[in-house]
Amino acid sequence: MEINATLIGQLITFILLVWFTMKYVWPPITKIMQEREKKIAEGLEDAERSKRELEKANHKAADIIRHAKIEATQIVDVAHKRAAQVVEESKETAREESRRILDLSKEEIQREVSQAKEVLRKQFAGLAVAGAEKIIRRNLDVNTQASLLDEFVSEI
Repeated sequence: MEINATLIGQLITFILLVWFTMKYVWPPITKIMQEREKKIAEGLEDAERSKRELEKANHKAADIIRHAKIEATQIVDVAHKRAAQVVEESKETAREESRRILDLSKEEIQREVSQAKEVLRKQFAGLAVAGAEKIIRRNLDVNTQASLLDEFVSEI
């Protein structure tokens, strides 16, 4: 193998190319690669952090939904109890009102019965006076008195 000027020229050119590449081309490329690697690592960390935050948010949402369901159930239970209470209060009010109306009706009936008795007493007294007048106007013989009494009793 002969070493000639071409080979030495090529070797010098190659060394200059390697030196130029190492000095001016390689540092920006490595810098860009490191920045890219850093961005990728940050992106992966952000993705992991987002994934953890999403899991936390899902757990929190599930807790909120569970609490909301429990609260809704409690509200419905309270509403049912209140509705039952209102119905019971309405029934009791209706019972009291019916008792009051019944008592008023009984009092009204008692008044009407008393008034009817009073009217009957007055009529009876009037009839008794009329019967006594008839008895007195006529003869006081026994036959006439008996017939007037029978007539009076039939009128009553």
